[in-house]
Amino acid sequence: MRNKGYVYREILTEPIRNDDLLDFLTFKYPHSTRDQWQQRILEGQVRLDGDQLSWHRPPWDEPDAVRAFGVLHRDDDLLAVAKPAGLPTLPGGGFLENSLLYAVREFDPAASPLHRLGRWTSGLVLFARNRVAMAKVSKVWRLNRVRKVYRGLANGEPQEERFDIDAPIGPVPHPLLGTVHAVSENGKPARSRVTVLELREGCFLAEIEIETGRPHQIRIHMASCGHTLCGDPLYKSGGMPAIDSTALPGDPGYLLHSMALELDHPGTGQSLKLFCRPPEVLETSEGDSPLQGQSPLG
Repeated sequence: MRNKGYVYREILTEPIRNDDLLDFLTFKYPHSTRDQWQQRILEGQVRLDGDQLSWHRPPWDEPDAVRAFGVLHRDDDLLAVAKPAGLPTLPGGGFLENSLLYAVREFDPAASPLHRLGRWTSGLVLFARNRVAMAKVSKVWRLNRVRKVYRGLANGEPQEERFDIDAPIGPVPHPLLGTVHAVSENGKPARSRVTVLELREGCFLAEIEIETGRPHQIRIHMASCGHTLCGDPLYKSGGMPAIDSTALPGDPGYLLHSMALELDHPGTGQSLKLFCRPPEVLETSEGDSPLQGQSPLG
C-alpha cells in the first residue's frame, strides 16, 4: 500500500543555524544516513523556519497489515475497539496509514489512545474522546486502578494453578535495535498474575492480569518463569532475547489477546467493564464470559 506521505514536525528547544542543520539531523535521527539527509535538504523536503523544523516525507510503500477494527463501546468520553493481530497500534517502523490509530481517526477524529498493544497482540484498545477523559483515565492508569486481563498460550505445564511474576523489566542489548526490553536487574518493577485455565498438549491456556504495563511485559514475564508464549520468536526461557537471534519485537508467532478492561468511567464514576472475545484458539472448552472468575475492582 502506498500512502500519501507525511509531514514530521518538531519545535526546537534551542535554535540552530542552517549551516548546522545537516549535523543536527544526522546525529538526532540516525535511522537515515548523512547522505540521505543531505539529499532531502537539497530537494527541499526539510525546512527550518525559526524554531520549527519539518520534514515533508514523500509517499512510501507501507508493509501490509489488516487495516480493520471493531467497535466494542462508544460514549461521549470513551471509545473501545477490537484490534486485529498484525495491525500496529501506532504509526512507526514504516507504518502510517496501516495503523490502528490512523484507521480509528478516520472514524472518530478526536480519539486518542490510552495505551498500546504489540503489533501481533489482538484485542481491546481504549481511546479517550476528549481531553478531560484523557487526563482522568491516564491518572488512574498510572495509579494501577485499571484492571487489564489478557489471554495467552504458553509452553509447559505449571506446578501451580495460580502464580505471580514480579521480575523487573528494562532495556538490554540487541544486535539490530541497540536495545530491547527484557528481564533486567536495573529495570522497573513489574507484576503479572497468571491463572492456568486449561492444560493442552505441551502447553497451557493462561489468563494473565497485569498490574503494571511495561513494554512486552507478558511475553517477558512468561518467558522469565520458563513458560514462553508458544511461537514467540524473540523471548526465550529466562525472559531474555535469544543471543544468536535477529528476531524483532514486532515479529509474528505468539498468541496473545487483550481480553478485558475494568475501570471507573471518567464521566459517570461508575464501574465500566469492557470485554473483547478472544480468538477461538484462546477460548476455553466451556466457553467464555467477561472477567470470569475475577473479583470486582477494589
